[in-house]
This record gives sequence, C-alpha cells and structure tokens, in this order.
Amino acid sequence: MQEQFGIGAFRSRQQVMRFDSALRRAGVATQVISTPHEVSVGCGLSVQFDLSDTQTVLETYRRARPGNLIGFYRVTPVPGGRPSIARL
Repeated sequence: MQEQFGIGAFRSRQQVMRFDSALRRAGVATQVISTPHEVSVGCGLSVQFDLSDTQTVLETYRRARPGNLIGFYRVTPVPGGRPSIARL
C-alpha cells in the first residue's frame, strides 16, 4: 500500500503548474496528479508532495501566492476503496 501524501488543489491548471514549478525550485519533489474525486472541485489537477515537506510547501505558497487555491489535503490510500481525504 502506498504511504500517505499531501496535495495542493487549485481551480486553475495554470496555477497548478506555477505552484509545481515554485515547489521544485524550493527543492520539493512533486508530481502533478489528477485531483481525487473526494475533493471534486477545481481544474482536475493537483500538486502531490511528501507530507514531510508540508512546512516548505506552506512557506512556498505564502511566498509565491499563486492564487486559486482550493486547499491542502492529506491523502491516505485505502486498499480496495476510495482514499481518505483530510484538510491539512
């Protein structure tokens, strides 16, 4: 089973890409993924990051202010079911 991870969900694909770039410049390993259905609002893409990088992610968001943020979430995969989603 995959470990928990964090996502940043946005309303705009352009903002997802901007934030992804800002995080990479800050040294955070990221991946652009489809937004889990449980978040179900926005452009359909999110930035995935390791939860150990949460502080850097939040600081980078405050500095970059990419806008259109829906929220930051902790995603916990559930074997054979939908993932559990909780706000960070």
